[in-house]
Amino acid sequence: MCETHWQKYNCFLLNNKKILWVYFKLRVFRVVYAIKKKLIWDKCFNTIHHKKKNSDIVFDEKTVPAIISHLKKNNINVKEYTIDIDGYRQFVRDAQYTRFILYQKRGASKTFAEKSLEHYVAARLLELSSDDIYIDIANSCSPTPEIYNALYGATAYRQDLLYPEGMQGNIIGGDAGKMPLPDGFASKMAMHCAFEHFEGDADIRFIREAGRVLRSKGKLCIVPLYMFTDFAIKTNPVMLSGKVSFDEDSTLYCVKNWFERHGRFYDVPHLISRVMNNMGGLNLTVYSIKNAREADPSCYLRFAAVFEKK
Repeated sequence: MCETHWQKYNCFLLNNKKILWVYFKLRVFRVVYAIKKKLIWDKCFNTIHHKKKNSDIVFDEKTVPAIISHLKKNNINVKEYTIDIDGYRQFVRDAQYTRFILYQKRGASKTFAEKSLEHYVAARLLELSSDDIYIDIANSCSPTPEIYNALYGATAYRQDLLYPEGMQGNIIGGDAGKMPLPDGFASKMAMHCAFEHFEGDADIRFIREAGRVLRSKGKLCIVPLYMFTDFAIKTNPVMLSGKVSFDEDSTLYCVKNWFERHGRFYDVPHLISRVMNNMGGLNLTVYSIKNAREADPSCYLRFAAVFEKK
């Protein structure tokens, strides 16, 4: 019987063969990719006919201040946010990540500190409580719904394109831009390191859908909100199997040691045109995260976004 939050998560995962199959394929892919990277990376890079750079997106000491300045010049509400480091560490202990099978190597993954920090910051910015109906958007196999239910009492749902279309229990499958939910269904939603992967117009459609699905005074948190001084998309040419829709006016940053095919970084003009111009009845606050590296030197969280419905 699944009683604790981590037991519920493990039961969910073990009973979902499709997710287990995806996890297995990812493990195999990392081995295959290590071989392919040496053999065909240059060939894949040269086949991309788009404005591109053979480099990662690099932040220096001037990048974040420049972004904040540009946000404020465009009358976008910006607030500083200082992480309560002791509160974060207590959150990690209470969440018991080591008990979740297959997730972040039970807390031993190199990206675990960043992922758990995103979970904590989103929960704090959303001010979760037992009164909330929460949806974890683009959930994949994250245990966030179980954690938020256990620690804050929220009624939690998980949504992902990976899941079968429709709604089965607390699982919502299909396109996040067209969820099978009534208007005003949820009071809180969050995306953890997910919004940047929404290709084509999926980011635009989701923001519109969030405005429909949230109830009055409801909130959506996007963490991180990936921002840069230029409109950029991070990609790995070896990952580009199948059609990928890159925004025409973006610059591609092609990175070898990155296991994704699409990661959008907004500059301020595109944050306005793609996100803010499609908010409808939502209000946006951008949070500048001041001390993520105090949580762990590997953390890279710089910005978070909170949308609140009027």
